[in-house]
Amino acid sequence: MRMVDLIAAKRNGKAHTKEEINFIIDGVMAPAVNSPVKDYQLSAWLMAVCWQGMNLDETAWLTDAMARSGQVLDLSSIGPMIGDKHSTGGVGDKTTLVFVPLLAAAGLPMAKLSGRGLGHTGGTIDKLEAIPGFNSNLPVGKFIQQVKDIGAAIAGQTTELAPADGKIYAMRDVTSTVQSIPLIAASVMSKKIAAGANLIILDVKCGRGAFMETQEAALNLAEVMAEVGKRLNKPVSACVTDMEQPLGRAVGHTLEVIEALETLKGNGPPGFKDLTFSLGALALARAGKCQGVFEGMKILDDLISSGKALDKMRELIIAQGGDARVIDDYSLMPTAKMQFDVVVPGSGQKWVEHLDGRLIAEACKVMGAGRSKKDDAINLAVGVVLKGKIGTMIEGGQSIATVHADDEISGKKAVDIVAKAFKYSDMQVAVPAVIKARVGS
Repeated sequence: MRMVDLIAAKRNGKAHTKEEINFIIDGVMAPAVNSPVKDYQLSAWLMAVCWQGMNLDETAWLTDAMARSGQVLDLSSIGPMIGDKHSTGGVGDKTTLVFVPLLAAAGLPMAKLSGRGLGHTGGTIDKLEAIPGFNSNLPVGKFIQQVKDIGAAIAGQTTELAPADGKIYAMRDVTSTVQSIPLIAASVMSKKIAAGANLIILDVKCGRGAFMETQEAALNLAEVMAEVGKRLNKPVSACVTDMEQPLGRAVGHTLEVIEALETLKGNGPPGFKDLTFSLGALALARAGKCQGVFEGMKILDDLISSGKALDKMRELIIAQGGDARVIDDYSLMPTAKMQFDVVVPGSGQKWVEHLDGRLIAEACKVMGAGRSKKDDAINLAVGVVLKGKIGTMIEGGQSIATVHADDEISGKKAVDIVAKAFKYSDMQVAVPAVIKARVGS
Protein backbone atom coordinates (compact mmCIF):
# COMPACT_ATOMS: atom_id res chain seq x y z
CA MET A 1 0.00 0.00 0.00
CA ARG A 2 1.38 3.42 -0.96
CA MET A 3 0.28 6.83 0.27
CA VAL A 4 0.62 8.33 -3.20
CA ASP A 5 -2.01 5.88 -4.50
CA LEU A 6 -4.39 6.78 -1.65
CA ILE A 7 -3.98 10.48 -2.42
CA ALA A 8 -4.80 9.86 -6.07
CA ALA A 9 -7.80 7.72 -5.18
CA LYS A 10 -9.27 10.38 -2.91
CA ARG A 11 -8.46 13.15 -5.40
CA ASN A 12 -10.52 11.19 -7.95
CA GLY A 13 -13.44 10.87 -5.54
CA LYS A 14 -12.97 7.22 -4.56
CA ALA A 15 -13.81 5.94 -1.08
CA HIS A 16 -11.14 4.44 1.18
CA THR A 17 -11.38 1.04 2.83
CA LYS A 18 -11.00 0.59 6.59
CA GLU A 19 -7.54 -0.89 5.99
CA GLU A 20 -6.48 2.16 3.99
CA ILE A 21 -7.66 4.54 6.73
CA ASN A 22 -5.74 2.51 9.32
CA PHE A 23 -2.64 2.64 7.10
CA ILE A 24 -2.84 6.45 7.00
CA ILE A 25 -3.24 6.84 10.77
CA ASP A 26 -0.52 4.27 11.50
CA GLY A 27 1.73 6.28 9.19
CA VAL A 28 0.87 9.53 10.96
CA MET A 29 1.87 7.97 14.29
CA ALA A 30 5.07 6.32 13.02
CA PRO A 31 8.47 7.99 13.58
CA ALA A 32 9.00 10.55 10.81
CA VAL A 33 12.17 8.90 9.47
CA ASN A 34 10.48 5.57 8.74
CA SER A 35 6.90 6.70 8.19
CA PRO A 36 5.18 5.64 4.96
CA VAL A 37 3.16 8.87 5.26
CA LYS A 38 5.27 12.00 4.85
CA ASP A 39 4.07 15.44 5.96
CA TYR A 40 3.72 16.67 2.40
CA GLN A 41 1.68 13.57 1.53
CA LEU A 42 -0.59 14.05 4.53
CA SER A 43 -1.08 17.66 3.44
CA ALA A 44 -2.07 16.56 -0.08
CA TRP A 45 -4.45 13.91 1.27
CA LEU A 46 -6.16 16.40 3.60
CA MET A 47 -6.74 18.78 0.69
CA ALA A 48 -8.16 15.89 -1.36
CA VAL A 49 -10.56 15.11 1.50
CA CYS A 50 -11.60 18.77 1.59
CA TRP A 51 -12.36 18.64 -2.14
CA GLN A 52 -14.03 15.24 -2.35
CA GLY A 53 -15.30 14.61 1.18
CA MET A 54 -15.67 11.25 2.93
CA ASN A 55 -18.67 8.99 3.27
CA LEU A 56 -20.01 8.00 6.70
CA ASP A 57 -18.13 4.69 6.75
CA GLU A 58 -14.85 6.44 6.03
CA THR A 59 -15.56 9.09 8.68
CA ALA A 60 -16.37 6.44 11.30
CA TRP A 61 -13.24 4.44 10.46
CA LEU A 62 -11.11 7.59 10.64
CA THR A 63 -12.68 8.49 14.00
CA ASP A 64 -12.03 5.00 15.39
CA ALA A 65 -8.45 4.89 14.15
CA MET A 66 -7.64 8.30 15.66
CA ALA A 67 -9.31 7.34 18.97
CA ARG A 68 -7.19 4.17 19.12
CA SER A 69 -3.97 6.01 18.27
CA GLY A 70 -3.44 6.64 22.00
CA GLN A 71 -4.94 5.81 25.35
CA VAL A 72 -8.66 4.99 25.51
CA LEU A 73 -10.05 5.49 29.00
CA ASP A 74 -12.02 2.64 30.55
CA LEU A 75 -14.71 4.16 32.78
CA SER A 76 -16.77 0.97 33.14
CA SER A 77 -15.83 0.66 36.82
CA ILE A 78 -17.73 3.89 37.55
CA GLY A 79 -21.10 2.64 36.38
CA PRO A 80 -23.16 1.56 33.37
CA MET A 81 -23.77 5.07 32.01
CA ILE A 82 -21.19 7.89 32.00
CA GLY A 83 -22.03 11.26 30.51
CA ASP A 84 -19.94 13.75 28.57
CA LYS A 85 -20.84 16.99 26.82
CA HIS A 86 -18.98 18.73 24.05
CA SER A 87 -19.52 22.18 22.61
CA THR A 88 -18.01 23.29 19.33
CA GLY A 89 -17.25 26.57 21.08
CA GLY A 90 -18.65 30.04 21.15
CA VAL A 91 -18.66 33.41 22.84
CA GLY A 92 -19.79 33.31 26.46
CA ASP A 93 -20.24 29.52 26.42
CA LYS A 94 -19.94 28.52 30.05
CA THR A 95 -22.46 25.65 29.80
CA THR A 96 -20.10 22.98 31.17
CA LEU A 97 -19.76 24.89 34.46
CA VAL A 98 -23.48 24.37 35.10
CA PHE A 99 -24.12 21.19 33.13
CA VAL A 100 -21.58 18.98 34.94
CA PRO A 101 -22.63 19.63 38.59
CA LEU A 102 -26.31 19.71 37.60
CA LEU A 103 -26.24 16.32 35.86
CA ALA A 104 -24.03 14.82 38.56
CA ALA A 105 -26.58 15.97 41.16
CA ALA A 106 -29.23 14.16 39.09
CA GLY A 107 -27.29 10.91 39.45
CA LEU A 108 -25.59 10.79 36.03
CA PRO A 109 -21.78 10.56 36.51
CA MET A 110 -20.00 13.21 34.46
CA ALA A 111 -16.43 12.63 33.27
CA LYS A 112 -15.60 15.85 31.42
CA LEU A 113 -12.34 16.52 29.65
CA SER A 114 -12.14 20.12 28.42
CA GLY A 115 -9.70 22.36 26.61
CA ARG A 116 -8.29 25.85 26.65
CA GLY A 117 -9.47 28.67 24.45
CA LEU A 118 -7.84 29.72 21.21
CA GLY A 119 -8.81 32.66 19.02
CA HIS A 120 -12.07 34.37 19.93
CA THR A 121 -13.60 31.58 22.08
CA GLY A 122 -12.85 30.97 25.74
CA GLY A 123 -11.93 27.53 27.07
CA THR A 124 -13.60 25.85 30.05
CA ILE A 125 -10.24 25.11 31.70
CA ASP A 126 -9.25 28.79 31.47
CA LYS A 127 -12.51 29.81 33.12
CA LEU A 128 -12.10 27.36 35.97
CA GLU A 129 -8.65 28.78 36.69
CA ALA A 130 -10.36 32.00 37.77
CA ILE A 131 -11.25 29.98 40.91
CA PRO A 132 -8.18 30.21 43.21
CA GLY A 133 -6.44 26.87 43.60
CA PHE A 134 -8.59 24.96 41.13
CA ASN A 135 -6.52 22.14 39.61
CA SER A 136 -7.59 20.84 36.23
CA ASN A 137 -4.41 18.84 35.68
CA LEU A 138 -5.67 15.50 36.98
CA PRO A 139 -3.83 12.22 36.32
CA VAL A 140 -6.11 9.64 34.72
CA GLY A 141 -6.34 7.54 37.90
CA LYS A 142 -7.34 10.53 40.04
CA PHE A 143 -9.79 11.69 37.38
CA ILE A 144 -11.58 8.33 37.38
CA GLN A 145 -11.50 8.05 41.18
CA GLN A 146 -13.03 11.50 41.59
CA VAL A 147 -15.92 10.61 39.27
CA LYS A 148 -16.44 7.47 41.38
CA ASP A 149 -16.33 9.46 44.63
CA ILE A 150 -18.47 12.49 43.84
CA GLY A 151 -19.94 11.77 40.41
CA ALA A 152 -18.11 14.54 38.56
CA ALA A 153 -14.73 15.77 37.38
CA ILE A 154 -13.59 18.43 34.91
CA ALA A 155 -10.00 18.07 33.77
CA GLY A 156 -7.76 19.25 30.98
CA GLN A 157 -7.51 17.21 27.81
CA THR A 158 -4.46 14.94 27.96
CA THR A 159 -2.18 14.64 24.95
CA GLU A 160 -2.31 10.87 25.40
CA LEU A 161 -5.88 10.83 24.10
CA ALA A 162 -6.25 10.65 20.29
CA PRO A 163 -2.69 11.89 19.59
CA ALA A 164 -3.18 11.29 15.86
CA ASP A 165 -5.85 13.99 15.93
CA GLY A 166 -3.35 16.45 17.41
CA LYS A 167 -0.85 15.75 14.63
CA ILE A 168 -3.47 15.92 11.89
CA TYR A 169 -5.02 19.11 13.29
CA ALA A 170 -1.62 20.80 13.37
CA MET A 171 -1.29 20.05 9.66
CA ARG A 172 -4.87 21.15 8.91
CA ASP A 173 -4.24 24.44 10.68
CA VAL A 174 -1.38 25.39 8.34
CA THR A 175 -2.77 23.95 5.09
CA SER A 176 -6.21 25.64 5.07
CA THR A 177 -7.98 22.29 5.48
CA VAL A 178 -9.77 22.98 8.75
CA GLN A 179 -13.18 23.54 7.12
CA SER A 180 -14.10 19.95 6.28
CA ILE A 181 -17.13 18.33 7.90
CA PRO A 182 -15.70 14.76 7.95
CA LEU A 183 -12.38 15.96 9.37
CA ILE A 184 -14.09 18.10 12.02
CA ALA A 185 -16.45 15.27 12.97
CA ALA A 186 -13.61 12.75 13.27
CA SER A 187 -11.54 15.20 15.32
CA VAL A 188 -14.32 15.86 17.84
CA MET A 189 -15.62 12.31 18.08
CA SER A 190 -12.20 10.64 18.35
CA LYS A 191 -11.46 12.63 21.50
CA LYS A 192 -14.91 11.94 22.95
CA ILE A 193 -14.58 8.20 22.34
CA ALA A 194 -11.04 8.10 23.73
CA ALA A 195 -12.28 9.90 26.84
CA GLY A 196 -14.39 6.86 27.70
CA ALA A 197 -17.92 8.21 28.19
CA ASN A 198 -20.74 6.19 26.67
CA LEU A 199 -23.41 8.90 26.55
CA ILE A 200 -22.32 11.93 24.55
CA ILE A 201 -24.27 15.19 24.27
CA LEU A 202 -23.08 17.59 21.58
CA ASP A 203 -23.79 21.31 21.44
CA VAL A 204 -23.07 22.41 17.88
CA LYS A 205 -22.99 26.21 17.59
CA CYS A 206 -23.88 28.28 14.54
CA GLY A 207 -23.64 32.00 13.87
CA ARG A 208 -21.11 34.84 13.86
CA GLY A 209 -19.71 33.87 17.25
CA ALA A 210 -19.24 30.20 16.28
CA PHE A 211 -16.89 28.09 14.21
CA MET A 212 -19.76 27.04 11.90
CA GLU A 213 -21.37 30.29 10.77
CA THR A 214 -24.50 28.83 9.11
CA GLN A 215 -27.24 26.68 10.59
CA GLU A 216 -27.07 24.38 7.56
CA ALA A 217 -23.36 23.64 8.11
CA ALA A 218 -23.86 23.13 11.85
CA LEU A 219 -26.77 20.74 11.26
CA ASN A 220 -24.71 18.78 8.74
CA LEU A 221 -21.87 18.47 11.26
CA ALA A 222 -24.26 17.41 14.04
CA GLU A 223 -25.84 14.74 11.85
CA VAL A 224 -22.47 13.34 10.81
CA MET A 225 -21.21 13.17 14.42
CA ALA A 226 -24.42 11.50 15.60
CA GLU A 227 -24.16 8.90 12.83
CA VAL A 228 -20.47 8.27 13.61
CA GLY A 229 -21.37 7.72 17.26
CA LYS A 230 -24.11 5.27 16.24
CA ARG A 231 -21.71 3.29 14.05
CA LEU A 232 -19.17 3.10 16.88
CA ASN A 233 -21.76 2.12 19.51
CA LYS A 234 -21.53 5.43 21.38
CA PRO A 235 -24.99 7.02 21.84
CA VAL A 236 -24.87 10.62 20.63
CA SER A 237 -27.51 13.32 20.82
CA ALA A 238 -26.90 16.79 19.46
CA CYS A 239 -28.47 20.21 19.51
CA VAL A 240 -27.72 22.93 16.97
CA THR A 241 -27.73 26.17 18.94
CA ASP A 242 -27.56 29.89 18.24
CA MET A 243 -24.22 31.65 18.54
CA GLU A 244 -24.97 34.72 16.44
CA GLN A 245 -24.92 36.59 19.75
CA PRO A 246 -23.12 35.57 22.97
CA LEU A 247 -24.61 32.89 25.19
CA GLY A 248 -25.90 34.43 28.40
CA ARG A 249 -24.90 37.96 29.34
CA ALA A 250 -21.31 37.54 30.60
CA VAL A 251 -18.24 37.17 28.39
CA GLY A 252 -14.87 36.85 30.12
CA HIS A 253 -13.46 34.21 32.45
CA THR A 254 -14.28 35.45 35.97
CA LEU A 255 -17.51 37.02 34.73
CA GLU A 256 -18.63 33.74 33.18
CA VAL A 257 -17.85 31.77 36.35
CA ILE A 258 -19.99 34.26 38.26
CA GLU A 259 -22.85 33.83 35.78
CA ALA A 260 -22.57 30.03 36.04
CA LEU A 261 -22.70 30.18 39.84
CA GLU A 262 -25.68 32.54 39.70
CA THR A 263 -27.42 30.07 37.38
CA LEU A 264 -26.81 27.26 39.87
CA LYS A 265 -28.38 29.56 42.48
CA GLY A 266 -31.47 29.97 40.28
CA ASN A 267 -30.61 33.44 38.94
CA GLY A 268 -29.31 32.61 35.48
CA PRO A 269 -30.29 34.52 32.33
CA PRO A 270 -33.16 32.83 30.45
CA GLY A 271 -31.41 31.85 27.21
CA PHE A 272 -28.45 30.30 29.01
CA LYS A 273 -30.68 28.43 31.46
CA ASP A 274 -32.92 27.20 28.63
CA LEU A 275 -29.96 25.74 26.73
CA THR A 276 -28.42 24.06 29.77
CA PHE A 277 -31.75 22.54 30.80
CA SER A 278 -32.49 21.34 27.26
CA LEU A 279 -29.11 19.61 26.96
CA GLY A 280 -29.38 18.24 30.49
CA ALA A 281 -32.89 16.89 30.04
CA LEU A 282 -31.79 15.24 26.80
CA ALA A 283 -28.96 13.50 28.69
CA LEU A 284 -31.28 12.33 31.48
CA ALA A 285 -33.77 10.94 28.97
CA ARG A 286 -31.03 9.07 27.08
CA ALA A 287 -29.73 7.69 30.39
CA GLY A 288 -33.19 6.39 31.30
CA LYS A 289 -33.51 8.66 34.32
CA CYS A 290 -36.76 10.23 33.11
CA GLN A 291 -39.55 9.49 30.67
CA GLY A 292 -38.90 12.46 28.44
CA VAL A 293 -37.38 15.91 28.09
CA PHE A 294 -40.17 17.73 29.97
CA GLU A 295 -39.84 15.45 32.99
CA GLY A 296 -36.07 15.87 32.79
CA MET A 297 -36.39 19.65 32.92
CA LYS A 298 -38.58 19.35 36.04
CA ILE A 299 -35.91 17.19 37.70
CA LEU A 300 -33.21 19.75 36.87
CA ASP A 301 -35.33 22.65 38.05
CA ASP A 302 -35.87 20.90 41.39
CA LEU A 303 -32.12 20.34 41.75
CA ILE A 304 -31.52 24.07 41.28
CA SER A 305 -34.28 25.22 43.63
CA SER A 306 -33.28 22.74 46.35
CA GLY A 307 -29.64 23.86 46.25
CA LYS A 308 -28.40 20.33 45.43
CA ALA A 309 -26.82 21.40 42.15
CA LEU A 310 -24.92 24.23 43.85
CA ASP A 311 -23.81 21.81 46.59
CA LYS A 312 -22.41 19.51 43.90
CA MET A 313 -20.48 22.43 42.39
CA ARG A 314 -19.06 23.20 45.83
CA GLU A 315 -18.05 19.55 46.17
CA LEU A 316 -16.41 19.61 42.74
CA ILE A 317 -14.41 22.76 43.49
CA ILE A 318 -13.15 21.36 46.81
CA ALA A 319 -12.27 17.98 45.27
CA GLN A 320 -10.04 19.73 42.72
CA GLY A 321 -8.28 21.97 45.23
CA GLY A 322 -10.25 25.14 44.58
CA ASP A 323 -11.39 27.74 47.08
CA ALA A 324 -15.15 27.09 47.40
CA ARG A 325 -15.61 30.41 49.20
CA VAL A 326 -15.89 31.97 45.75
CA ILE A 327 -19.49 30.68 45.67
CA ASP A 328 -20.36 33.30 48.28
CA ASP A 329 -17.61 35.84 47.63
CA TYR A 330 -16.89 36.61 43.99
CA SER A 331 -14.19 39.12 44.92
CA LEU A 332 -11.85 36.20 45.61
CA MET A 333 -11.53 35.74 41.84
CA PRO A 334 -9.53 38.03 39.54
CA THR A 335 -11.42 41.33 39.29
CA ALA A 336 -10.98 44.10 36.70
CA LYS A 337 -9.76 47.46 37.94
CA MET A 338 -12.30 49.66 36.13
CA GLN A 339 -15.63 49.63 34.34
CA PHE A 340 -16.94 51.55 31.33
CA ASP A 341 -20.53 51.82 30.12
CA VAL A 342 -21.54 51.33 26.49
CA VAL A 343 -24.40 53.75 25.86
CA VAL A 344 -27.28 53.37 23.38
CA PRO A 345 -27.09 56.24 20.85
CA GLY A 346 -29.89 58.78 20.35
CA SER A 347 -33.06 58.98 22.39
CA GLY A 348 -36.42 57.26 22.60
CA GLN A 349 -37.47 53.65 22.73
CA LYS A 350 -35.46 51.13 20.69
CA TRP A 351 -35.10 47.36 20.35
CA VAL A 352 -31.85 45.46 19.89
CA GLU A 353 -32.12 44.14 16.32
CA HIS A 354 -28.75 42.41 16.07
CA LEU A 355 -25.80 41.63 18.32
CA ASP A 356 -22.55 40.43 16.75
CA GLY A 357 -20.98 37.81 19.02
CA ARG A 358 -17.69 37.90 17.15
CA LEU A 359 -17.24 41.62 17.88
CA ILE A 360 -17.95 41.08 21.58
CA ALA A 361 -15.22 38.44 21.60
CA GLU A 362 -12.85 40.79 19.79
CA ALA A 363 -13.49 43.45 22.42
CA CYS A 364 -12.51 40.99 25.14
CA LYS A 365 -9.42 39.95 23.19
CA VAL A 366 -8.31 43.60 22.91
CA MET A 367 -8.24 43.64 26.72
CA GLY A 368 -6.19 40.42 26.91
CA ALA A 369 -8.90 37.79 27.43
CA GLY A 370 -8.07 35.76 24.29
CA ARG A 371 -5.13 33.97 22.73
CA SER A 372 -3.43 34.10 19.35
CA LYS A 373 -1.42 30.96 20.14
CA LYS A 374 -1.85 28.26 22.77
CA ASP A 375 0.90 29.39 25.13
CA ASP A 376 -0.23 33.04 25.31
CA ALA A 377 -0.99 34.38 28.80
CA ILE A 378 -4.56 35.63 29.25
CA ASN A 379 -6.26 38.12 31.56
CA LEU A 380 -8.94 36.28 33.58
CA ALA A 381 -10.45 39.47 35.04
CA VAL A 382 -11.55 41.42 31.98
CA GLY A 383 -14.69 41.03 29.92
CA VAL A 384 -18.09 42.37 28.95
CA VAL A 385 -21.46 42.11 30.68
CA LEU A 386 -24.43 42.66 28.37
CA LYS A 387 -27.54 44.38 29.69
CA GLY A 388 -29.53 43.69 26.55
CA LYS A 389 -29.56 41.17 23.71
CA ILE A 390 -31.60 40.68 20.54
CA GLY A 391 -35.22 41.52 21.30
CA THR A 392 -34.45 43.70 24.34
CA MET A 393 -36.25 47.06 24.55
CA ILE A 394 -34.09 49.92 25.79
CA GLU A 395 -34.09 53.73 25.81
CA GLY A 396 -31.53 55.83 23.98
CA GLY A 397 -28.91 57.18 26.38
CA GLN A 398 -29.07 54.09 28.64
CA SER A 399 -26.24 51.62 29.19
CA ILE A 400 -26.52 48.47 27.03
CA ALA A 401 -23.29 46.84 28.26
CA THR A 402 -20.50 47.24 30.79
CA VAL A 403 -16.86 46.73 29.85
CA HIS A 404 -14.63 45.40 32.66
CA ALA A 405 -11.05 46.46 31.93
CA ASP A 406 -7.68 46.69 33.64
CA ASP A 407 -6.55 49.89 31.92
CA GLU A 408 -8.20 52.87 30.31
CA ILE A 409 -6.67 52.50 26.84
CA SER A 410 -7.80 48.92 26.20
CA GLY A 411 -11.09 49.57 28.01
CA LYS A 412 -12.03 52.46 25.70
CA LYS A 413 -11.00 50.43 22.63
CA ALA A 414 -13.30 47.66 23.85
CA VAL A 415 -16.15 50.13 24.36
CA ASP A 416 -15.88 51.24 20.73
CA ILE A 417 -15.93 47.65 19.48
CA VAL A 418 -18.87 46.65 21.69
CA ALA A 419 -20.84 49.70 20.51
CA LYS A 420 -20.41 48.52 16.90
CA ALA A 421 -21.68 45.04 17.83
CA PHE A 422 -25.22 46.37 18.45
CA LYS A 423 -27.77 47.36 15.83
CA TYR A 424 -31.11 48.87 16.85
CA SER A 425 -34.62 49.11 15.43
CA ASP A 426 -37.54 51.42 16.16
CA MET A 427 -39.84 48.39 15.70
CA GLN A 428 -40.24 45.55 18.18
CA VAL A 429 -37.87 42.63 17.54
CA ALA A 430 -38.60 39.01 18.48
CA VAL A 431 -36.28 37.12 20.84
CA PRO A 432 -34.60 34.38 18.76
CA ALA A 433 -34.73 30.73 19.80
CA VAL A 434 -31.50 29.41 21.34
CA ILE A 435 -32.01 25.87 20.06
CA LYS A 436 -32.29 25.68 16.26
CA ALA A 437 -32.49 21.91 15.75
CA ARG A 438 -32.10 18.54 17.53
CA VAL A 439 -30.36 15.46 16.18
CA GLY A 440 -30.40 11.92 17.53
CA SER A 441 -32.92 12.61 20.30
